Amino acid sequence: MKHFARLATITLLCLFGLMDSTWADSRPNVVVIISDDQGWGDYSFLGHPTIETPHLDRLAKESLTFTRGYSPVPLCRPSLSTIITGSYPHQHGVTGNDPTIPGGIKAAAARRDPKYARYFQSTIDRFTERPNFVRTLTVGGYHSFQTGKWWEGDPVKAAGFSDAMTHGTDKGDRHGGEGLQIGRNGLKPIDDFLDTSSNRPFLLWYAPMLPHTPHNPPPDLLAKYQKLTDSEPVARYWANVEWFDRTCGELLQHLEERGLRKNTIIVYVCDNGWIQDPTTVNRDAERSKRTPYEGGVRTPIMISWPGKIVPRMDTEHLASTIDLWPTLAGLLGTSHPDGLQGINLTDDAAVKERSTIFGEQYNHDIASVDEPTRSLEHRWVIDGYWKLIAPDAHNLPDARPELYDLQHDSREEKDLAMSDPQRVEQLLVKLNTWWQQQHQTPER
Repeated sequence: MKHFARLATITLLCLFGLMDSTWADSRPNVVVIISDDQGWGDYSFLGHPTIETPHLDRLAKESLTFTRGYSPVPLCRPSLSTIITGSYPHQHGVTGNDPTIPGGIKAAAARRDPKYARYFQSTIDRFTERPNFVRTLTVGGYHSFQTGKWWEGDPVKAAGFSDAMTHGTDKGDRHGGEGLQIGRNGLKPIDDFLDTSSNRPFLLWYAPMLPHTPHNPPPDLLAKYQKLTDSEPVARYWANVEWFDRTCGELLQHLEERGLRKNTIIVYVCDNGWIQDPTTVNRDAERSKRTPYEGGVRTPIMISWPGKIVPRMDTEHLASTIDLWPTLAGLLGTSHPDGLQGINLTDDAAVKERSTIFGEQYNHDIASVDEPTRSLEHRWVIDGYWKLIAPDAHNLPDARPELYDLQHDSREEKDLAMSDPQRVEQLLVKLNTWWQQQHQTPER
């Protein structure tokens, strides 16, 4: 109650111009950088032999960096909803990218037809009902700005942003609209935003559609990587990764030029993984995006705040995107809903105590907007370095659990389920216990 009273007081003071500007300016800014469709090892600081990511390398050196980070879901829309709400897809209800429309009608054709509006709006409404860290910070006096990928309608109405590049579904936007121009066509909207935020702390959501397809990088980057591989599709993807890195460098430079970097918390994560098909441009390979394998769910996670967070590379402990809101709340001294299962990643004791994380994977399309978990295909659990992938008996009746030793087989090339059935059973009990608890506990 004290927290919400404080937020209300801050809001009233801001409205009437009575807040002391020196106090307001002392609060740190927040920048959330989200890569779109990038493999977990596709960074030079993680040892990729060809791709160069000098700006993200620098950020990693300035951050508390978890190399064993994960998204609980391997698809962009539910992943972004998880990042902003700190909850799992089965909780926030955004389990796929598009709804299944009765009669076999394609979602693209139904999007502008009013009679199908509820199939799109019901998922957005469910998301809007949940608390999220953007609304919390905006209510607390932060100037917040959405750029890049966005699925949940109007970002101002649905999530509480002060301003946004994306207009929402009423303008025909599917996953970002004008917001998708950021990065690919420069950072001017962000420059303008930074220029108008000098008297109050800001929150910037930077989620460019990069290195996401289309893999159409600048000519200099394409030429660079074409010399390093015989595969045109791979060269294009690699070049797009460095293109994304280049835009991150520009963003960091803009912060530094304005003297903002020292008092800015930067969080970095990727929404889901990507493995490029070497034979076809703009297509991913197997065990990549939309799958529960490492190629779909693993990502580095970075948290940087110069002078406040000691930079180090954590190659051992598990991190998840459900941790981002609790982490920001811990750093900013704000609250979050009691039901969130994430931890503050800057709390060493909490990080060391946790040895298990969970995730889930759904079909690309939401089978039923009224029962969003109906399209569940897999659940997974990582306990230490052991990973169990459990198929859904209803949707994948012929599939069997898979077991991997990630410490010695990070590419999941050897399924050990048949040779170690006891461990499979132990992990399955742990996974089922967690899943049952989820459905017995109120979401809010």
